[in-house]
Amino acid sequence: MRIRTLPAAVATAALFGSVALTAAQPAAADTSVPINVGTVNDTVVDGAHQRLYISGDNTISVVGYNGEALSKITGLPQVSDLQLSPDGGTLYAAVTGADKILAYDTATLTKTAEYPTGQGTQPRWIALTEGRLWFGYGDQWNSGLGRVDLSTTPAAVTLDLAGDHDFGTTPRLFADPANPTTLVALDPGISSGPIIVYDISSGTPVIRVAADEGGFYHDGALAPDAQSIVVAGSSAVDEFRLSDLKKVHTYPVNDEPETVSVAPDGTVAATTLDTANTGDTYVFPGGADAPASVRNLSGSWMPWGGHSTAWSSDGAKLFVLTETYGSQQLQTVTEPRKYVTKLTVDAPATGTRGKTLTVKGTLTSGQKLPAGTRLNVVRTDLLSPSGTSLGAKTLGANGAWSFTDAPPAGSSVRYTVTYAGDAAHTAVSASDSVTVSRTMPDLTLTNDKKSYDYGKNVVFTAHLGTTYSNRTVEIWADPYGGDRPNKLLKTGKTDSHGNLSATVNLSRDTAVTAVFKGDARYAGRTVKSTAYARVQTVSSLSKYYRTGTIGSTRYRYYHKNTDAVLTTTMTYYWGRKERLDLQVYSGGQWYTTDSEYFSLGAGGRCVVNLGHPGTSGVRARVRTSYIDPSSGDYVNATTYGAWNYFYFTS
Repeated sequence: MRIRTLPAAVATAALFGSVALTAAQPAAADTSVPINVGTVNDTVVDGAHQRLYISGDNTISVVGYNGEALSKITGLPQVSDLQLSPDGGTLYAAVTGADKILAYDTATLTKTAEYPTGQGTQPRWIALTEGRLWFGYGDQWNSGLGRVDLSTTPAAVTLDLAGDHDFGTTPRLFADPANPTTLVALDPGISSGPIIVYDISSGTPVIRVAADEGGFYHDGALAPDAQSIVVAGSSAVDEFRLSDLKKVHTYPVNDEPETVSVAPDGTVAATTLDTANTGDTYVFPGGADAPASVRNLSGSWMPWGGHSTAWSSDGAKLFVLTETYGSQQLQTVTEPRKYVTKLTVDAPATGTRGKTLTVKGTLTSGQKLPAGTRLNVVRTDLLSPSGTSLGAKTLGANGAWSFTDAPPAGSSVRYTVTYAGDAAHTAVSASDSVTVSRTMPDLTLTNDKKSYDYGKNVVFTAHLGTTYSNRTVEIWADPYGGDRPNKLLKTGKTDSHGNLSATVNLSRDTAVTAVFKGDARYAGRTVKSTAYARVQTVSSLSKYYRTGTIGSTRYRYYHKNTDAVLTTTMTYYWGRKERLDLQVYSGGQWYTTDSEYFSLGAGGRCVVNLGHPGTSGVRARVRTSYIDPSSGDYVNATTYGAWNYFYFTS
C-alpha cells in the first residue's frame, strides 16, 4: 500500500539525502539537516526520481533527497495540496488561487493537464482513487466535495457531492488502495469535529457513517489496512474505526498534537506543540497506551504549519520537519521505536600515573534501565593508541555508574564508555579525558649564549637523561631574521651516553632547540641555546703616501691637506648600517671626535671620506663596527672592527 498521513508528512522523509526508500539502512545516529524551502503547505515524495515536491509561496519546489534545490514550478497562486499518482508518473497540485487542479509529468516537470473546478471554487485538498481525483473546495460554510473523473475525455468535473453533510470548513480528504471503496473527510476547523466516511464504490459519494469527534484537526493518517484513521485533534491523538467511527484508542501526549503519521506496521508517530519543551515527538506501537520513545527534536515549540511527520516506506526511520526561530531542519530518527539513551562520562581533570582515579557518570533514558546493565569501557593512551578494553562495568542504582583505574601511561588518557543498546533503548557512547602527569626528563643543549666568528661551524650536543621507551631527539636551528625558516638539522636516537649532535654554520645569531617528544612515562621537553654570530668587517685606508711606525703601532702617513678615505666591507643585511668611530690622540690619550652611522651599499661596501686637518702632527685612528640593534637590525652579535691608524704631516 502507499503510505499517506497527509501529503506533506510523507514527503518530509525525502528531504534527508541519505535515505534509501528501497532498502533498510544500517542503524546510525539521529541526524539533523538544514533545509530552506520557505512556507510549506504540502510535500510528497517521488521515490522513482529520488526527489520531493514542496508546495508553498505560489511555487512547487523540487528538492533532492539530500536537500539541494533542483528546480521550481512557479506562477501557481496559493498552491496547496499535492498528490502523486500510484505509478509515480504524475504529480497533481491543487492551485487554490486559480480555481484548478494541475497535472505534471514527473520525468520532465512539464504540465500535462489542467482541470478547472469552477470560478470561486478554491480547491485545496485532494485525494486520488482509481480513475477519480477527489477535491475539497470552498471556504467555511461554502465548502464542499468535488470530483474529477479522469476516465473521461475531457475529464468531467462534478461539484456538490458532500451529500447530507454541510461542511463548515474545507474538507481534508484521505483515500488508500487498501480500502478502494472508501473516502474519508475531516471537517477540521469547527469545534464539533465531524468525520465523514463515504462509500465511493458507485462513483458518487454516499455517506456510510458520520460522527462529531471533537474537532479542530491538525493532521490525520489512515492505518495500514485503511480500516481506521488516526487524527491529531486539538487536545488528543485518537484512532477511530471507519466502519462505525467508534474511538478505539487514544495515544497520550503532553500537549496539543500537531502532526501524526502511521508506519506500515501500525506504529504511530505524533508531534506536539510542546510548550514546556520537554519532548515533542512521540512514537507508539499500534494500540499502545504509552510511547515507546519520546524525543525533543525541535528544541522549542513546533511552529511548522504544514504536514511535517512521516515514516520511510519500510517504516525503519521517522522524519520530522521542524522550524526554530526561522531555521528549518529535517530531523531523521534512525531507531524511532527505541528510547533515546543519554550517557555522561566524568573523569577528573588531572591524575598521577600509576595512581588510582575514579571515573563516573550516568546512563538515563525515558524508560529506566535496570541496575546491572552492562557498560563497556575502553582506555586510550600512549601505550594503547588504538585503545585497550577495561572490561564491562555495571550500572548502579538510579542510572549511576563508576569505576576506578590506575593509568599506566601519562599525558592525555581517554576513557570511552559504550552502552550497546537493546530492543527498547538506543546505543550510546561518550568519553572524557584526564591529563595524567609524567616525569620531566633531563635535557640539555650546549653552547648557550656563546659568541662565534662569522661562518664558524659549531657543534651543538643535546644530552637526554633517563626515559622509558623513547630515545629520539630532534635538533632545530632558527636563524634570526624573518627570511630564513626554522630548520630541522637532525633527528635520531641518542648514543649510549645519551647524546645527539648537529653542526650549525653560524652566519647569524641562531636559536638552536633540542626537542624530546616524550613517551608514556616521561613528558615531552624542549630546551634552547642561543648562539651569537659576529659579522665580518674589513676596513682599509687609501690616499696615504707611505706607512711607518710610531712606537709599535703601524700608521698610514698623509699630507696635511690630503683627505683620508676609509673603505669598509661588512656582512650585508637589508637596511644595515656600520658605525664609524673617529678618535684623535692628544696628551697621551685618545679622544673621540666623531661617532656616526653610515648605510651599507650593495655587497656590504661603504666608502667614507674622513677629510684632512690642514695642519701637521695630527695622529688619528678610525674603526667601523656593527652594533646590535643600533645598526638597523638584530640578526648578528655586536662586532667591533680593528683600528686603522693614520698620521698627518707637512
